Amino acid sequence: MASSPMESGALVSLQDLHPFSPYFKQGTSLRVTGKLQEFSVETAIATVVDGNDSLKIDTKNLRELSIRVGSMYQFIGELCIQPDNEAVLQARVGRNVDGIDVNLYHQSLQLLRQFQANHLKNPSA
Repeated sequence: MASSPMESGALVSLQDLHPFSPYFKQGTSLRVTGKLQEFSVETAIATVVDGNDSLKIDTKNLRELSIRVGSMYQFIGELCIQPDNEAVLQARVGRNVDGIDVNLYHQSLQLLRQFQANHLKNPSA
């Protein structure tokens, strides 16, 4: 039996993850970046923040990742919406991205979205 191909993680900011967002759907594959605010060894749940926004990350599948509170991380995984409408990313990939210029990262994300919007409107351009 063939398995379905794994989707790439859509590049989103934590500000994009709210109940009215098109990315806020069960099973959506996402790539998020944020500063690790807290981590529970017992549950393998990490919390990353970006400004006033936060997201819980389930890291149980990331055995080799060295996790340090206060460092910047990027995670790729699938979004799991809890019954209380809280989102948890089931991470399949994680990496430390200390040294990233967060302002430049957000600017590049905006430019990418502008390019994608223009390309979808006029694919032959």
